[in-house]
Amino acid sequence: QAQLVESGGGLVQAGGSLRLSCAASGRAFSTYFVGWFRRTPEKERAFVAAIGWNSGRTYYSESVKGRFIISRERGQNTVYLQMNSLKPEDTAIYYCAIVSGWKTVPLKPDDADYWGQGTQVTVSS
Repeated sequence: QAQLVESGGGLVQAGGSLRLSCAASGRAFSTYFVGWFRRTPEKERAFVAAIGWNSGRTYYSESVKGRFIISRERGQNTVYLQMNSLKPEDTAIYYCAIVSGWKTVPLKPDDADYWGQGTQVTVSS
């Protein structure tokens, strides 16, 4: 069983930056991807970015490509999402998730085996 804890959310002006962290703990579990999803009142959880835990290969949704950077620190069991050039439409609750086996990208919420509790990101115009 894995526990995921996100942090780093907050309020920022458009054009600003935030860095989210996702720390994993718990008994040994298999990790193929660690992904970030986001949810708004209008839209269910949508894929944002993912990183291959062993390969380090990164994947992004079209809406964040070129602005967001996902990275990992394997020794700390932590994944980061650096969010730059933020826009009001990036406002959402951001969740990290562990996907234990190989899945096609973009990941879908149903692919995730473990979820964090979410962290709110609000971008003001």
